[in-house]
Amino acid sequence: MTTTAIRRKWLTVNEVAELLGFGLSKTKLLVAEGRIRSVKDGRHRRILPQWVDDYIARTIEEFEA
Repeated sequence: MTTTAIRRKWLTVNEVAELLGFGLSKTKLLVAEGRIRSVKDGRHRRILPQWVDDYIARTIEEFEA
């Protein structure tokens, strides 16, 4: 029998803050400004892991420019 690990597809703003090592307020601001993409799901914001990677890549590009 093969078991398949279920990976979460969406991250919460709290989880993104933890991943980036940022405070919750800073992360919420980045989401509100659209620097980190998100979608509204009811009362909550959800963020794809790829969107976090995109934010990091853009930040590095801006730094190196």
